[in-house]
Amino acid sequence: MSIPSRELPTYKGRYIGVVALTIAQTLVGFVHLAFGLWLLFSTHIELFAGLLGSSSVPDAYGIYTVVFGFLTLVFAGELWGHKWVGWVGNVAIALFVIMADFLVLLNLPSIPGIPKFAGLGEIVYSILVIIYLNQRHVKARYEISA
Repeated sequence: MSIPSRELPTYKGRYIGVVALTIAQTLVGFVHLAFGLWLLFSTHIELFAGLLGSSSVPDAYGIYTVVFGFLTLVFAGELWGHKWVGWVGNVAIALFVIMADFLVLLNLPSIPGIPKFAGLGEIVYSILVIIYLNQRHVKARYEISA
């Protein structure tokens, strides 16, 4: 649990990487929450149903997107607050996204409606999140043995 000898840049006592990750996760959470709510309500409102066409996105994907967005926002806040649950939650979400998108890319059963075109980008982003959060100095801030 030793922090590197050189001082890393911080903002309000948080590493710049944690600041950037918190901002990114907050944006990801808001976008998914808003999009998921739009998916859920637009399929049930005749005005929006025409925009989606007759083969609308399954409700399961809308629910998944809302839950994903909400949890991402919660864990981003906990990460900002230097809470252990924020670290664990962000790693768990990243692992889940890797698994779900990998299954979609391989045409295997996953959550209905996950778009294939976003899979590779989401996998790369999630791997980067896991790599950053597993750096010794970051783990030390969240009281996780490095």
